[in-house]
Amino acid sequence: QAPLLDSGGGLVQAGGSLTLSCVDPGHIFSTYIMGWFRQAPGKDREFVAAAGGKRNATIYSDSVKGRFTISRDYAKNTVHLQMDSLRPEDTAVYYCAAPLSCRSSGCFTGDIGSASWGQGTQVTVFE
Repeated sequence: QAPLLDSGGGLVQAGGSLTLSCVDPGHIFSTYIMGWFRQAPGKDREFVAAAGGKRNATIYSDSVKGRFTISRDYAKNTVHLQMDSLRPEDTAVYYCAAPLSCRSSGCFTGDIGSASWGQGTQVTVFE
């Protein structure tokens, strides 16, 4: 499968905002759930947010709920992650991924065939 193309990371002061974008150039995942994960240095990759599926529902990890907003632009095969009120602990490499399976506790890959991942985009939040 063609990899996803994620972008939009950068350096931002605490309290600031960034918007990440992920394009599905193969138009493969329009009917699937797409989402974002992140990995900080020395830590495991963790789920951040996801959107899509039959009800176009959204789901967030507790650590970003109320600060991040995920949205889908189906016409452009793109998923966005609007990140507000950023904190130093949000510093990580952010990865787009699809397709995802979701439970109330979060989302994961591997349940619906092979997953596609973006190359990752660095987000650094400083005090």
